Amino acid sequence: MANPGYGKRSAPDQLRRGKDDFAHLPPREAAIAAYIDRLPEGADISVKTLAKTLPYGQCALRTALNRLQNAGHLRRGRERLDSEGTGPRWITRSWFSRTARDDGWWASFARGDTPEPSPKPTRTRAHILLAALGRKTPALSLSAADCTNLAPLLTEWFARGATEDAILRALTDGLPNPIHHPAALIRRRLTDKLPPEPVHTPPRRILQCAKCDVLGRPEALPGGMCRACRGEQSPWQGPAPLPAPAVRARAGEIRAAMSARKHTPVPG
Repeated sequence: MANPGYGKRSAPDQLRRGKDDFAHLPPREAAIAAYIDRLPEGADISVKTLAKTLPYGQCALRTALNRLQNAGHLRRGRERLDSEGTGPRWITRSWFSRTARDDGWWASFARGDTPEPSPKPTRTRAHILLAALGRKTPALSLSAADCTNLAPLLTEWFARGATEDAILRALTDGLPNPIHHPAALIRRRLTDKLPPEPVHTPPRRILQCAKCDVLGRPEALPGGMCRACRGEQSPWQGPAPLPAPAVRARAGEIRAAMSARKHTPVPG
C-alpha cells in the first residue's frame, strides 16, 4: 500500500467488471491493467512497486502505463485537500478507470463535473432498519405496512449521508413513556430531525504529463501528454528559426542596403 493519501484511486461510474474489459489492449498492457484493476484503493501502483510483483522491468512498465493512459484508463495528477489541522495541501493522485474514458470525460472529472457513483438503492436498507427497531426498543415495534410507509422518509436520511448509528440515536433517544403510536412518533422524528443537505465542494484537481510531469489543464494534455512530449509545436511558438547561412546572407543584404543608403545624395 502507498503512504496515506497516495496510491490508486478508482474513477467513478465504472461499468461492472467483465472478462473483456481490456480486450482492446495489447496482451502486456491488458495483463497490467487487469492487475491494477483488482488492487484495493490506496495501493501503490508506481513503476518501482509494480516491478517487484509483475514480470516486467521498470522501462516496460513505464511504457505500459503510458499506453494505459493514452487508452483512457489512467490519469496522473494532483488534488488539493483541505484539512483543519494542516491546512490545504496538494496530493499526488493516480486515477484508474476500468472503463476507458476519453479526454473530455477526464477534463470533466478534473473539474469535478463528473457525477459520483450512483448510490445503491436505500429503500430496502431503510425498511430493514425500521423493522429492526422493535428488537432493540420493543415500544417502537412497527408493522410491515408502517415500515413501507416510513421507508421513503428514512431513505432521505441516507441520501444526506446519515449513518445507521446516527439514525438509531435520533429515533430512540429520549423516548416518552408510554408510546401510544410508534409509527406516528417515528414519522415525526424523521421529519423534524432530518439533517441538512450536504454542501458539495468541487474538487481541485490538476493533471500532469506522463512523460515530463509538467502540470496543465486537462485540455492541454490529450492522452495525458503535453504538446512538447507529443512532438507538436505549441500555438505560442513562432516559425522554426532560419539556418545560420540564411541568417548571414540576410544580414549581408541589410548591411549592403544601409551602406547604399548612406552614399545616396539627399535631394536639396
